[in-house]
Amino acid sequence: MLNKTNGLEPGAKGQARPLFGLFPEELKSVLEGFGQKVYRATQISEAVYRQRVTSFDEMTTLPAALREELVTAGYTVGMPEIVQAARSVDGTERYLMRLADGETVETVWMPDGDGGERGDGSEASLEEEESEGLEGNVSEFKTAVKRDLRNVGALEQNGYRRATICISSQVGCAVNCQFCLTAKLGVKRNLTGGEIAGQVAAVLNRHGVKIGKDRINLVFMGMGEPFLNYEEFIRSVQLLVKQIGIPESRMTVSTSGIEPAIRRFAQEPIRPKLALSLNASNDEVREQVMPITRKWKIHQLLDAVNTLPLGKREWVTFEYVLLGGINDQPEHAREVLDLLKGMKAKVNLIVWNPGPGIAYTQPKPEDVAVFQKMLIDGGMPAYIRRPRGRDIYAACGQLKRTVELPEAAPLVGIAPAANPPG
Repeated sequence: MLNKTNGLEPGAKGQARPLFGLFPEELKSVLEGFGQKVYRATQISEAVYRQRVTSFDEMTTLPAALREELVTAGYTVGMPEIVQAARSVDGTERYLMRLADGETVETVWMPDGDGGERGDGSEASLEEEESEGLEGNVSEFKTAVKRDLRNVGALEQNGYRRATICISSQVGCAVNCQFCLTAKLGVKRNLTGGEIAGQVAAVLNRHGVKIGKDRINLVFMGMGEPFLNYEEFIRSVQLLVKQIGIPESRMTVSTSGIEPAIRRFAQEPIRPKLALSLNASNDEVREQVMPITRKWKIHQLLDAVNTLPLGKREWVTFEYVLLGGINDQPEHAREVLDLLKGMKAKVNLIVWNPGPGIAYTQPKPEDVAVFQKMLIDGGMPAYIRRPRGRDIYAACGQLKRTVELPEAAPLVGIAPAANPPG
């Protein structure tokens, strides 16, 4: 199941052989090669995924001789390493993760999340709505408009009730959305399932998170297009669910719209919630800001989304980045309502997060308010996603795998989390 195109499959010449990313049956195969009994695979799996060790020295259930043999054969634990971190004024942390071959990606920790789960029917959604006093119906959504606008730029207090980790799936991104900093990188390679899931493990370690006790949500919304690395994305989901213990109901994957992959995703027995980056109300505008629209038009994507077998309380999220004067006017809101009419859907409105060298402007606050109100009045649940970590380039569309940050928020050396859960 490993992706042969990324050059990192265990055993490749000159490459480390990571154990993180292997399922128990694969670990058994490895250990049989060393003449070991199969229960050693269970010990390694427990150490790597439940205890989240980072070195063989911590695998004290294994004989020292076996640990030495594994090292000699080129095996490593293989969890990505946090090599730099930046902390925002709102408590968000942005990490530069180094992979085994020296490539880097970025991962984000958001205490109390960004509101992205609101209204999608999940357990995470209920927690979010409960904390904000929402009941989950359209009349209640209307009362959220002013609250949402107040949340834009609001600072978080120390501590958190729940947290969201934003994960990358590629080194760079091939989709070339015109409003996104990550697009400027292009794509260098896909991540393996172990590298994707390993970002989560590294962040859980940093914050001392206890699976089953602390409420953690995952969003595959970092660098890269998950559905252009489909096999390894699904592998990472299976690792996170079956080995680390985070239920798929607490995960959301965002796609720019890879139509065949959406249809394939609909058939998966274990799948996160889906968020489609719509970002325009018609093909003409969407093609300008998302060139991938030339390949798959909006109606094709909506047809694919409609194949999802949604649960009773499960709704599809449509993400809509508001760009000043481009897609944020009343006529665009009316078109969005027409597009999504009759769908079990909700809309997350994202005020565009600026980045150097990108020639867009943020929408006017009054335009954002009118746009949201029109959707709600039209019967479509709509929320304004809280921007998190703008001052450290950690917000949606700002990840760039770079150490260049504003002087006010420089990257810092690794230090313990401010308030690790007890």
